[in-house]
Amino acid sequence: MARSYPTRLSWLALACISALCCCQRADPTAAALAAPAETRSGSAVPQPPEAAPAAAAPLLSEAPAAAASSPPVAVPSAIASAAGPATPFSHVLVLGDSLTDEKVGGGGFVRILRERCTNVTFDNRAKGGFMVNQILKRLEKEVLPEGNHYSHAIVFGGVNDLYSDQTANRSLARIEGDLTRIYGALKARGTQVIAITVTPWGDFKRWFTPERSQHTQALNSWILAQPAAASIKNALDAYPLLSCGDPERLCPELAAPHKDGLHFGKLGHQKLAQALLEGPFLGCQR
Repeated sequence: MARSYPTRLSWLALACISALCCCQRADPTAAALAAPAETRSGSAVPQPPEAAPAAAAPLLSEAPAAAASSPPVAVPSAIASAAGPATPFSHVLVLGDSLTDEKVGGGGFVRILRERCTNVTFDNRAKGGFMVNQILKRLEKEVLPEGNHYSHAIVFGGVNDLYSDQTANRSLARIEGDLTRIYGALKARGTQVIAITVTPWGDFKRWFTPERSQHTQALNSWILAQPAAASIKNALDAYPLLSCGDPERLCPELAAPHKDGLHFGKLGHQKLAQALLEGPFLGCQR
């Protein structure tokens, strides 16, 4: 009997432990109440992603995405002018390519100038597809031999040369050299030259390249420097005038209905004409 006493105590102890465990499993509320207060409140549990705070704030590099919804605003153009008195407007020669050739759907800005400057005669000799060397040839072989006196001349060309650098060897030096000869021939005859820079053509994707973009900027900078060099009277920077958002591309609103990325439509010609009327042609009706 003495040896069985510890065994019964062991059984009794095991029974008590088993009963206690059963009670804990049967009463989950008691287990929950025994948990730490911060676990019951849920603050120690990681928050779901949508409740995360400042991590969702946009970076500075993402800011342009919000601005993209704003209407595009064209950058005002710059006009460079040479010192000295301006010649009264009487007879204006117009030289250029398809952007200026009224026979092929261009030259809208010339028509507006003609309507607004009622006392001025405009002689449009632009030809679609012309490069600057061809403009020079027409000037020397056709226009000047006629003996007409022009008070002013608009010279607007260069884009055809810029994408013909490989096919026609139209380097920057050659373009600038031919323009210099055009400017000089007109100046020698007492004609004040109004030059217009190359307009954006970045969406002319088949031909536009980063290198040609650099050449465009270089040519435009050279044209804008000519009034200070006294080679011409005025230079209108039409490159920022007809772009919005992306400076290399025409504003879609100004390009319509054209979709080639090079030619611009009625609104573009109106904007170009307005810049000329507010600049070099300000006194054309006097």
